[in-house]
Amino acid sequence: MIDAAWKSDIGQVRRVNEDRAALVVDEGGTVLAVVADGMGGHQAGEVASQIAVETVVHEMRALLSASLDELGEALREAVLRANDAVFAHARAHPACAGMGTTVVAAIARVEGGVVAHVGDSRAYQLTGGRVVCLTEDHSLVNELVKHGHLSPEEAEHHPQRHVLTQALGTDSGVRVDVTRFTWQGGDALILCSDGLSSLVTEDDLSAILASSPTATEAVDRLVSRANEAGGDDNITVVVLRNQGENRGEAR
Repeated sequence: MIDAAWKSDIGQVRRVNEDRAALVVDEGGTVLAVVADGMGGHQAGEVASQIAVETVVHEMRALLSASLDELGEALREAVLRANDAVFAHARAHPACAGMGTTVVAAIARVEGGVVAHVGDSRAYQLTGGRVVCLTEDHSLVNELVKHGHLSPEEAEHHPQRHVLTQALGTDSGVRVDVTRFTWQGGDALILCSDGLSSLVTEDDLSAILASSPTATEAVDRLVSRANEAGGDDNITVVVLRNQGENRGEAR
């Protein structure tokens, strides 16, 4: 069984919440989770993120009983269709020209799952009391770090750290990264917008997740921690906790 919860908060600075999220649980216990962080003026960002989340949920809802191998490719295709939907809406509505959104989506079962993402919204896995980032940001500063032009510490405070190299809906084509993961009882999966990841350290993520008995308490505490750290962006987080019987013993 998977304990799942999500929360979205406007933060301390922004006047509009352009983040969107969704959780779907099918009869067999498979969980679909999606987080999108929109961008664009005149409220277009929230339109982009809403379209992205709705499209992924619509495409995946009837497929959640498939094998994980099949679900990975299906999730990639769902995100590509979300890109098409956001791009088409922007072209058809001048007020939405240039809008886009990040997206990170996961399908989880007690034995494992898949994550797909575009942009800098992230997925983390808590295992053994520590979090590991499962995604790689599609951002300018991440490219600079990869090529040795910036240190990870410099990247954290770089003025262009929010500049994306890929986003949904800004072009007719996009590359979707898909990652398979395994986990066990006691582990957790976190999906979040950069309003959380840019303000809450991995040490804090680990500590809060490890000490929160439920997913609902974890998301509440994580959002509060981001707001305490400044809340300079919208904050959205999904937490999935694997409640399987195995809590670290060899399998």
